[in-house]
Amino acid sequence: MTTIGFLGAGRMGTALVRTLLKNGHQVQVWNRTAEKAEALSAFGVTAKQTPEEAIGRVDIAIVNLLDYAASDAQLRRPAVTEALKGKLLVQLTSGSPMTGRETGEWATNNGIAYLDGAIMATPDLIGDPETLVLYSGSRQHFEQYQALFMGLCGKSAFVSEDFGAASALDSAILAQMWGTLFGALQALAVTRVEKIDPDTYATFLKQSQPVIDAATKDLMQRVRDGRDHGDDATLASIAAHNAAFHHLRDIVRERGINPAISDAFGSLFEAAIAKGHQEDDFAMLARFMVAA
Repeated sequence: MTTIGFLGAGRMGTALVRTLLKNGHQVQVWNRTAEKAEALSAFGVTAKQTPEEAIGRVDIAIVNLLDYAASDAQLRRPAVTEALKGKLLVQLTSGSPMTGRETGEWATNNGIAYLDGAIMATPDLIGDPETLVLYSGSRQHFEQYQALFMGLCGKSAFVSEDFGAASALDSAILAQMWGTLFGALQALAVTRVEKIDPDTYATFLKQSQPVIDAATKDLMQRVRDGRDHGDDATLASIAAHNAAFHHLRDIVRERGINPAISDAFGSLFEAAIAKGHQEDDFAMLARFMVAA
């Protein structure tokens, strides 16, 4: 079994540590609030007073702190950096692709192998065979310790040697989730002011879901293939979408619903139409999501 130095004993860190212990690994933990690390002693953890002590004489160092600023404040201390040399550092702190790349470059320059990870789950799902964690960085080290990673989350996957790829995918998937959740908030606001029972809405949403799924699939394929101009297979032009979208904007205005979501979506339609794309496919809006 592997010996692991773990920095961080918050809710997610605690879930990760307890799963590592359950899987038979030896774990020594440091946390800024020492009591949290010491509380894990009952499960077999060795609590350490400093980060350099926690990652001394281990095979892998795993970090799960509040953010990259908190992580950097510890990892880039000379004593900690020296203790990490020749080891694998697994960063499970949430961050952006840029911070992942910066940390990966720093690690490489200091003789430290590096994997940047993105946990696609809440703490209660750690250890579940269906839970996904994405890793990017050293493919060699991911494969070397793949059994350990699969024990943490059963659908752990290596995505790229680009240190920032896991965080980028994390943000993309979360964007999809938030888009759905914010769309649900908008829908529920409409049903509330129009006195439509939420269960009635849920029933007809389920019946409409195949149409929504097909449109989403078509959009993703068109953006992938660069087929954003209108053609015979276009499901609905930007002009057609915009005409229907104005009905939502009318309800929002008439009923005093917060316009933040509809205004944001509407601005994309307006920008595309101003550039003469009204007869193009909805996929054309992808061009207006990224600065040239």
